[in-house]
Amino acid sequence: MVEVKRGTFGKEVIVGENPLSRFLFTNTRSAWIWLILRLYLGYSWLTAGWGKVGEEGWTGANAGAAIEGYMGGALARAGEGDVAAWYAWFLENVVIPNATPFAYMVAWGEVLVGLGLIVGFLTGIAAFFGAVMNISFLLAGTISTNPVMFMIAVLLILAWKVAGWYGVDRWALPYLGTPWKEVKKE
Repeated sequence: MVEVKRGTFGKEVIVGENPLSRFLFTNTRSAWIWLILRLYLGYSWLTAGWGKVGEEGWTGANAGAAIEGYMGGALARAGEGDVAAWYAWFLENVVIPNATPFAYMVAWGEVLVGLGLIVGFLTGIAAFFGAVMNISFLLAGTISTNPVMFMIAVLLILAWKVAGWYGVDRWALPYLGTPWKEVKKE
């Protein structure tokens, strides 16, 4: 621990990272681990979204029908206790009446999250939106691969500084003004 200055409630203390956390989340030597996870998750999102784009019930002539059917099933499970009452209300009053825009958001969102993760562009943000979709599916009562995908997304969010090192982030983040600079060891 390093004491920094006296604050309102005593001394401010900066707690250092443990070696494993420092390696995983701030060291570019761990970037290959995140590359593997990023590619797996990105491919999963891209293929899921690509199957929906242009599909009749998602973005085609009958856009929104797939969302209405899926969320209708979730509402049925709400009576069984598999879906929280507040989420059922959200589905019934927000999602289903706006099924068409939600269908486009899901289909294209999955494609964009997948592409962002595969090329390593705004990796932390892409992982965040993937995690939001995973949570939405989990709240609707769908387990499938969502817990695993959610955990990988959370890890990628934590590792955002190095997760895109083997990708566009290596050049884009410094250009966008994020604090990527070499830290000198003491």
